[in-house]
Amino acid sequence: MRRTPFPIVAKLLGPPLVAAILGLLLWEGLVGVFKPAAWLLPPPTAIAAAAHAEFGTLIGACITTGLSAVSGFVISAVIGVIVAVLLSTSELVERAFHPYAILLQTVPIVAIAPLLVLWFGVGPRAVTASAFIVSVFPVITNALAGIRSVDPNLRDLFRLYGASRLAVLWKLELPHATYSIATGLRVASGLAVIGAIVGEFVAGFAEGRPGLGIVVMTSYRQLRTDLLFAAVGCSALLGITLFGAVGVGAWLALRRWTPESR
Repeated sequence: MRRTPFPIVAKLLGPPLVAAILGLLLWEGLVGVFKPAAWLLPPPTAIAAAAHAEFGTLIGACITTGLSAVSGFVISAVIGVIVAVLLSTSELVERAFHPYAILLQTVPIVAIAPLLVLWFGVGPRAVTASAFIVSVFPVITNALAGIRSVDPNLRDLFRLYGASRLAVLWKLELPHATYSIATGLRVASGLAVIGAIVGEFVAGFAEGRPGLGIVVMTSYRQLRTDLLFAAVGCSALLGITLFGAVGVGAWLALRRWTPESR
């Protein structure tokens, strides 16, 4: 018997929402008791008021950052899977080039962001490149692990029946690695938002609306801590939205293979 989605959603979202409400109430109460300076720690009500007053700015910034984050994520998904497939062709190739994939994860994006501005110019292209660099490594690692985990006996069986290398990849290795790829995509979706915002700190914007990173930096320089918190909250919501969208997409694509769907 299939379970209706509402109890599942309530079970997943109920406890975090209750914890968030309790945390906000505690925050409001502590600020009311200790009364810190408004520029140091504003109460949640002040942050909500700033978000309401700058609603148009925040929505535009979310769209700008979201487009760059999604673009970087999509590119990392495609390139990451392709690189994983190429690395899986032989152990020698993997040993030769996998360290350079790790390098993308270990080098701080802030250190190379100025290079992205020089290469791609100020604006969305540099921000998209930043999101791509930050998010591609989990895709490569998880896709490669999924391909490598295929049972060698199944590979031998495919070869016994004369399957080509492309057929083994398309009909055995990639389907077997689907769950691992989905895990990598979920991790990469959140990292893409982080990479986009960090890229905006350096790359800024050439035209159109500023992104969330620009709103954060502007609010910080103007000591508008309430708006800064609102922009950070929007960044978190953007990351959660992209992560949730990828998770739902993965569930819809893979649900027929899960025990709960049978």
